[in-house]
Amino acid sequence: MGTPFPHVHRRAFLTSSGLSALGWLTPLGTVLARTAEKERAPAKSVIVLWLGGGPSQLETFDPKPGTDIAAGTKAINTAANGVQLAAGLEQLADQMAHVALVRSLWSKEGDHERGTYTLKTGFRPDPTVTHPSLGAIVCHDLPGTGVEIPRHVSIMPSEWPARGGVFGAEYDAFKVYDPADKVPDTTPNVPEARFEERLEDLKVVEDAFAKGRGRRADATGHRDTMARARRMMASDQLKAFDVSREPEAVRKGYGDSPFGRGCLAARRLLEAGVRCVEVTLSGWDSHANNHEITARLKGVLDPAFAALIRDLHTRNTLKDTVVLCVGEFGRTPQVNAVGGRDHWPHNFTAALAGGGIRGGAVVGESDPAGGKDPKDRQAVANLHATVLRALGIDHEKTLRGPLGRTVPRSEGTPVEALLVKS
Repeated sequence: MGTPFPHVHRRAFLTSSGLSALGWLTPLGTVLARTAEKERAPAKSVIVLWLGGGPSQLETFDPKPGTDIAAGTKAINTAANGVQLAAGLEQLADQMAHVALVRSLWSKEGDHERGTYTLKTGFRPDPTVTHPSLGAIVCHDLPGTGVEIPRHVSIMPSEWPARGGVFGAEYDAFKVYDPADKVPDTTPNVPEARFEERLEDLKVVEDAFAKGRGRRADATGHRDTMARARRMMASDQLKAFDVSREPEAVRKGYGDSPFGRGCLAARRLLEAGVRCVEVTLSGWDSHANNHEITARLKGVLDPAFAALIRDLHTRNTLKDTVVLCVGEFGRTPQVNAVGGRDHWPHNFTAALAGGGIRGGAVVGESDPAGGKDPKDRQAVANLHATVLRALGIDHEKTLRGPLGRTVPRSEGTPVEALLVKS
């Protein structure tokens, strides 16, 4: 999903300077979040665990043991009374007193790209406006001070990462990959003296071009961007990306995988002041061999998700963080001829934890036979409105699209059963 405000005119320089991934550094607006009207302080940040491809709810968060649609999948008990998960999520089961489930999500989008847009923005695709992702809204609406690294980060992003939409490219997620590797584009690819010369050359060119063209402010904005980029490159906060600084026992707890390291990096980044981190675990598109695929991926998801919740709770930061785990849709109740499950947006599950979320709560109930609509059906927009409420953001507050059209941050209604009462 492209943003309607690409900064094409500076891309060449950013690339040559090794700073092409730093579009987030453009000066941001000064919009503040409204003051929460509750005694409980709202959460401050959000972590999105994105299960790219669409995970099977029956093999993860909504098992139906003993039914035909289970196709042999077993269930396990959890720390939340009466709540079961699919076998293979034993570590997460121990943390379910902190985790809530929405087992009645539904959407009209069964295509990967359109479904991803819907889950990441809370809206169906609309040719007249590009909606901001959840993380972009959080970064736009919540103030942040003293943060010299991107406040919106996507780790192991899919082909459709979180975008800024109508807020502009500066709210796009800063993309990094396996945290075992160095963060890209944070070291000049030329000596310091030559880098300084390039900045001076850029200033001369911009000043000359701006004369008589009313572009002085834009040129100044470019130099501000470069100054911010240089501050990031010299910032001690970059160490937040480096998970090797964690004790070995902590690293092992998250699992030896890019996703596990991404979850650990997410915790570190939030402690450095980052507002939103999206960590992607792709590969859930199980049209064939569903049980084998989901078993392998659960082996990655289980330790990482569980360690993240446990770590945040132990460090007393779970109350300041909303964790959302979801994919673009679910999988069909029926197994197909090649042992797979196909796309199913009609009923799937999301898991939430953290500040303002009622741990152990379950909203909705899916049909044991898979043929009927779930009870207490919840639109994707309601999920977004709930997360925004937990963060103290007014979900009804409007934003303006490129054609002057005014739209709300969410068209949903917060799910009160998921929220802690003040």
